[in-house]
Amino acid sequence: MDYNSFDPSRLLDKGVAGQLSGTHVAPQPAAAGDSVDPAYRAKATEAAVKFESFFIGHMLHQMRDGTRALASDDAPKDRINDDMLDMADNLVADQLAGKRAFGVADAILRQLLPPQQAVTATNVSSSQNFTKPLNPQQ
Repeated sequence: MDYNSFDPSRLLDKGVAGQLSGTHVAPQPAAAGDSVDPAYRAKATEAAVKFESFFIGHMLHQMRDGTRALASDDAPKDRINDDMLDMADNLVADQLAGKRAFGVADAILRQLLPPQQAVTATNVSSSQNFTKPLNPQQ
């Protein structure tokens, strides 16, 4: 098997992507000044969490493949439990993504959704005694 080429169908066959399909993200009530539809926000959040799960799952699979490749020649090459290890990796990835442990979903949502309130940024900068924004483009 060629580990250098990425084949998403291999991960889809093992059930990595779409594993959170049973997880439902409830629409959140719109905050004051929020122009985004709550159903769209929920769908975007669910998609971002699923992508984070896919990302973490793929990373775990690559790490496990790397340890197998670096294992000594004396180590047993038994691949009996590979399916169970893949399932465990997927479950760990789902749990980590559900808690947004890596922040990938949050980064995606920052790009997809407009900020909810501009007041938050001014409150943070005034509490830290910033006289001007660090990024002049803001």
